[in-house]
Amino acid sequence: MIKMVKIKIYSTPTCPYCKLAKEFFKEKNISFTNIDVASSEANAEEMKKVSGQTSVPVIVIDEKVIVGFDKNEIEKLIK
Repeated sequence: MIKMVKIKIYSTPTCPYCKLAKEFFKEKNISFTNIDVASSEANAEEMKKVSGQTSVPVIVIDEKVIVGFDKNEIEKLIK
């Protein structure tokens, strides 16, 4: 059973791993908030503050930060 979690994905429109992450959540019917860091300096700064990273995707599940598309880690956190 999948539990209810709050998910944010910091991404850019051209990032292939960002697309994979968003497709993964859509396939599992899990809602998420997409935050485009390419179109907003404020969004990019927020991502850096949350993760300490400048690379995408940064996925935040509840309070846990995952840098990159780590499918195994994501599945552990949503189950």
